Amino acid sequence: MIENYKSRFVIALLAVLVLLHGCAINRATSNIDPTTDLSSLKIFHVRKNIADTRGTNAIIEDKLAERGFRVSEAETGVDAIITYVDKWFWDITFYMLELTITVRDPKTDFPLASGNSYHTSLSRKSPEGMVDEVLTNIFFSEQKQGAENAK
Repeated sequence: MIENYKSRFVIALLAVLVLLHGCAINRATSNIDPTTDLSSLKIFHVRKNIADTRGTNAIIEDKLAERGFRVSEAETGVDAIITYVDKWFWDITFYMLELTITVRDPKTDFPLASGNSYHTSLSRKSPEGMVDEVLTNIFFSEQKQGAENAK
């Protein structure tokens, strides 16, 4: 009888752990170098991640263009280079688990700003939504920071 309760307890505990693993966890952050004026950046080049097989670079390019920025095919003559790391996860279907976008100085490759979005299965967003969230955090944080510095 006691063995039966122990095995039921272990099964229930495992079920809870499995359910907690898929809980809705999300995080969206940005970090901007205090000496950087992102409003001066108008022309970007998105450097394609070699491991990207899902076209995340094209989504970033489209979202930048939607915001009124120019996107260049070449790395020369641009105000900034965009690099990114996209992490995908399988949970019945593949979805983008995490996206980090970094805005870099084209001459030195120094990171001027970066943003990150992390959404687990229950709070997942489309790749377009993830890119939009990260770009909003980068550029909105810069505007907010500028307004606070003006006070």
